[in-house]
Amino acid sequence: MKKSKNILTDKEIELVSLLMQDCESTGDIQSKLKRLFAGTIEQMLEAEMDEHLGYEKHSTEGNNSGNSRNGYNHKTITSDYGESEIAIPRF
Repeated sequence: MKKSKNILTDKEIELVSLLMQDCESTGDIQSKLKRLFAGTIEQMLEAEMDEHLGYEKHSTEGNNSGNSRNGYNHKTITSDYGESEIAIPRF
C-alpha cells in the first residue's frame, strides 16, 4: 500500500511539534524554516569540508598538516524561503 504524500510520519509529526513551539503566527514558522534551511546547508558544507580534509572540525589531526580550516566566508543564498546568509567554511 502506497503512502499518501500528505500523511506525515511519526518523526515528521514530532518535528512539526518542535517547530510549532514558541510560534505565534505563520510568519514565525516561516522564519524558523528559513533558519533551519540555512543551518542545514551550513551543516552539509561542514560535512563536505570534513570529507575533503580527512578529519573533523577541532580534531588535532589537522594541526600543522598544511591542510586545515581557515575560517568562513559569508554568502547570501536565495531559496523558496527568501534570502538567507550562510557561513561557508574555507581552507
